Amino acid sequence: MKKLQAPRGTLDVLPPDARRRLRIVEIAGDVLGRAGYEPIETPVFEDTELFVRGVGESTDIVQKEMFTFEDKAGRSLTLRPEATAGVCRAYIEHGMHKLPQPVKVWTAGPFFRHEAPQAGRYRQFTQIDAEALGSDDPTLDAELILLLAEIFERAGTGPSRLRLSSLGTPATRADYIDELRTYLRTREAELSGEVRERLEQNPLRAFDADHAGTQAVMAEAPRLTDRLSSEDAEHFAEVRALLDAAGMPYELDPTLVRGLDYYTRTVFEFESERLGAQAALGGGGRYDGLIEELGGPPTPGVGWAAGVERMLLAAGDESPARAPTVFISYAAPDTGRDRFLLARELRGAGYRVEMEQAGRSLKGQLKQADRVGAFATVIFGDSIEVKDMETGDQREAADLEEALGMVRDVTPS
Repeated sequence: MKKLQAPRGTLDVLPPDARRRLRIVEIAGDVLGRAGYEPIETPVFEDTELFVRGVGESTDIVQKEMFTFEDKAGRSLTLRPEATAGVCRAYIEHGMHKLPQPVKVWTAGPFFRHEAPQAGRYRQFTQIDAEALGSDDPTLDAELILLLAEIFERAGTGPSRLRLSSLGTPATRADYIDELRTYLRTREAELSGEVRERLEQNPLRAFDADHAGTQAVMAEAPRLTDRLSSEDAEHFAEVRALLDAAGMPYELDPTLVRGLDYYTRTVFEFESERLGAQAALGGGGRYDGLIEELGGPPTPGVGWAAGVERMLLAAGDESPARAPTVFISYAAPDTGRDRFLLARELRGAGYRVEMEQAGRSLKGQLKQADRVGAFATVIFGDSIEVKDMETGDQREAADLEEALGMVRDVTPS
C-alpha cells in the first residue's frame, strides 16, 4: 500500500513548533488588542472574482499562484491567497461602514499560493493580518507599522529594516505609469520577456524583476515619489514625521511597489538579514480604492500581513517565553484525585502543568519532568513533596494548599 504523505509545499506542524506558532498569534492578539483591533474570521475559500477584481488580474498571484476550482454547482472558487480582499468583502457585505469608523480588525489563519516551496515559504502558510478601514488619517499608517514592529520584537525575530515608500493616489499613479511605460518602450530590448509581456498591464512590476538587464533599466527609471501630488506628498511626510517622533528607523525606497494592485499612498515592508535573499518578514500599505472597486462605498483602508513561518525562521531558537512548568508525579498510585485537583489549582494560578499519565517509574517520571523543562516537581507518595528541579531541594507539604505555596516559593523570577 502506498505510503501517504502531506502534499508538496505543505507541512505538518508538530507539537513543539505548533506551540511556538500559537504563541506568536497570542503575541499578535495582545499587541493589536491593546490598540483596539478586534478579531475577525473570513472563509478559507471565496468567489474567484473577489481576488481577480481585488488583488489585480495582472498580478503573479492571480495569473500564476491561486488554487482555483469549480464546486458542484459550477461556480469558480479560490483558496484565499491573501486576507485583505476577504476582509473588505465582509466590510461591504455586513454594512460595517455604518459602524463607528475606523473599523479595526485582525485575523490569523491558513492561506494558499501555488509557488515554489523554499525555506519559510510553503503553498499552505499561516499569516497574521491587520486592517483599519474607514479613515485616511496618517496616524493609522504609522500605528500599524509600529504595531507590526512590536510583534516582531516580542516574537524574537531579531534585527530588521523597514523599507518605506508612497504610491500616490490612483490618478497620480496612472499618469506616472504612462510615463514609465513610455520610458520602458525606449529600452524594451533590454527587458526580460515577462516584463515585456506585462508592459501594457502593469509596468510597475518591473521594479520587482530579478532579471539583470531589467534591473539596470529600472535603476535609471523615473520615480513615482518624485511625481506625488501635494496632497499625497503631505500625507507621506506626516507618516514619516510620526515614525520619526516614535524613534522608528526606516529607509526610503522609491522602488518599493509591493505585489498587489490595490495599494495606494503608503507602502512598507520589513526585511530580516537572517532570511537571506528572500528577506521579507511582512509588510503592507494603504488601499484607499479597494472597497469601492469591490462594490462598496468610497472607503479608505490600510493594513499589513506577516507570515508566521517567516517569523519563526527569523527567530530561530529564540522561542517566545511560555508559562513556567510544574510536573506532578507519584509514588503511590491511589493519589490520582489529589494530583488532579492540584493540577487544576496550579493551572488556575497561571502555571503550565503536566501530570504523569504514562505509567512510568518514579525515576522515569523525574526524567520526564526534566524533558518538559519543569522548574518544580510535586511528588505524591505517603506524603506530598515539592522538589526544586534546579537545586534538588525537596520539602514536605502538609496538604495541597501548602504544596501550592511551596511551588510559588520556588517559581523562577
